[in-house]
Amino acid sequence: MQPFNMNSAILFKDTRETLYRLIDAIGQLSNEEFATKIALLFNSSIGEHTRHIIELYIQLFRGYDFKLINYDARDRELVLQTNVNSAISRVQLIIDHIERDDIELQISTLYNGQEFKIKSNYYREVLYNLEHCIHHQAIIKIGLACLEKDIVDTSFGVAKSTLEFRK
Repeated sequence: MQPFNMNSAILFKDTRETLYRLIDAIGQLSNEEFATKIALLFNSSIGEHTRHIIELYIQLFRGYDFKLINYDARDRELVLQTNVNSAISRVQLIIDHIERDDIELQISTLYNGQEFKIKSNYYREVLYNLEHCIHHQAIIKIGLACLEKDIVDTSFGVAKSTLEFRK
């Protein structure tokens, strides 16, 4: 099996671009629209999906120095799902701090009450968070359409593999 070999410059560039698209998309919303429960999203809000994206990156950063990431231990800060400016500010912080050295990490998670630890590395987790962000952007895109808002970028919420396939 070949070792993981990713051009980190491309990974960080794609991550920043994807997060800037998120800022553009939510930046057109009022706080009320951001927090509105949308029936088509099973009564979740664009803000809730945005908070979820942000908090996974926060957990990655928190665990980096300890080399142990636990995505389950999120704070679930309600301000990140109700205040557009707070969410944008936090996304900008992620953009500003995403570029770090690749190190070995462990991912800790609970299944059926039992803790599991899985080996990983920083670049792999940035890639995971990037794909996770794009997945939630696809859901956010549906919410934007329900609110009759502009879809700022045609690639918003579309997987890289889909964009490549369409070429």
